[in-house]
Amino acid sequence: MSWLPIAPESHFSIANIPFGIISTPADAAPRPAVAIGDHVLDLKAFAAGGGFAASPDIEKHAAVFSAATLNDLAALGRPFHRALREYLQAVLSADTKNPELLRDNESLRRRALLPRAEVQNHLPMAIGDYTDFYAGKNHAYNVGVLFRGPANALQPNYLHLPVAYHGRASSVVVSGTPIHRPWGQILKDPKAEPKVPVLATAEKLDLELEMGMFICRENKMGSPIPIHEADEYVFGYVLMNDWSARDLQAWDISPWVVLADALRDAKSPGIPNDTPLLPYLQEKVKDNVLSIELEVDLKTANGNTTTISRTNSKNLLWSWPQMIAHHTISGCNLRPGDLFGSGTISGEDSTSQGSILEQTQGGKISLQLQGGEERKFLQDGDTLVIRGWAGKKGALVGFGEVSGKILPAHPLF
Repeated sequence: MSWLPIAPESHFSIANIPFGIISTPADAAPRPAVAIGDHVLDLKAFAAGGGFAASPDIEKHAAVFSAATLNDLAALGRPFHRALREYLQAVLSADTKNPELLRDNESLRRRALLPRAEVQNHLPMAIGDYTDFYAGKNHAYNVGVLFRGPANALQPNYLHLPVAYHGRASSVVVSGTPIHRPWGQILKDPKAEPKVPVLATAEKLDLELEMGMFICRENKMGSPIPIHEADEYVFGYVLMNDWSARDLQAWDISPWVVLADALRDAKSPGIPNDTPLLPYLQEKVKDNVLSIELEVDLKTANGNTTTISRTNSKNLLWSWPQMIAHHTISGCNLRPGDLFGSGTISGEDSTSQGSILEQTQGGKISLQLQGGEERKFLQDGDTLVIRGWAGKKGALVGFGEVSGKILPAHPLF
């Protein structure tokens, strides 16, 4: 329990303490904060007001609380993240042993404890590199069936290693950023000869429900990360919507990074894999996939809102440590702020699938929405909202919401 009033259904209970980057009208400089209930604790103001006086070990690193990203904080490592989160939980707890630091310090509360609705969120990390994995086996199979049939739905390597591709980090934006429908070359009639594309706006704009993970430690180039050490390289997790036009893409992430330690009890088995794995991918911990409840709402321009998917992040074939181990087995060097995507997370039935492509079987059937509307793919004016959480009411560890609206394409030239 906290001395702050926090609604039982809040994603930002004292059990969470997620980190983000904020700015305010009074101070336009982006800086770190944590979310707690309907408030944020401005860590720059908290540090300047002596909030970390009870921990010299944290106070000596106070400069990271004035940085414009969380990269420097992340680079201090998991033991520091753990100590910082526990310190803030102690300060905010109902039975705090240091009430003078914040609870009974009206002046500092006024400067540092701000209504969450009045702050602006920014991208939490400076993202150097972005790798999107394809660990959602159900999604991979469903899409494979659409394009290659059931017999060849999964590629031969899929069960042997975490498949991934490298994306553009510059395309990652924070929740609330509107997305303009992209332009690209489209083959209107694949059966026509000769095959000549046209320049047009994307007709099959879709979402891909994913989770993201930020790296906090660097490994030297040429030095793979052993799988039993990989978890120490995890800073925290975000929700992610991979806007997909099947040719041009952008990624929308939640503004609050939930620290790895906040989700240490939210682990479960993933999708079973009976394929013998090479030693570098073999985990001693069996239940090592995050179990996060996920749901997606689609709100149309007419104001109709439909929950189009409910699933769980345990619907992955590979764990985050396995992704890290495979990514670095060739000697690839990771850096603080690098972002991994899980790939689309889908359950086994249509109500738990993480893309409209799957739910409409490639546009063959329509997705029925509230108000009598329907969709085969996203339309201009549609807004998507993704939520995710673990735990029980009163102690939820959640991510808030990831939202984004589709706007018409920019005019060309």
